[in-house]
Amino acid sequence: MRLDDVDGSAVDSTVVDAASVNRIVQQAASVGQRIYIRPAETSAS
Repeated sequence: MRLDDVDGSAVDSTVVDAASVNRIVQQAASVGQRIYIRPAETSAS
């Protein structure tokens, strides 16, 4: 989730695979963007 700079509320949400997490973190860090990373919920089927 990308977080709002003012109040920390979620601005948008993206689901990615583990291989993409590093790239997203690097992009966010380069512009000073705050993000929240959590595992996606999966169904046990």
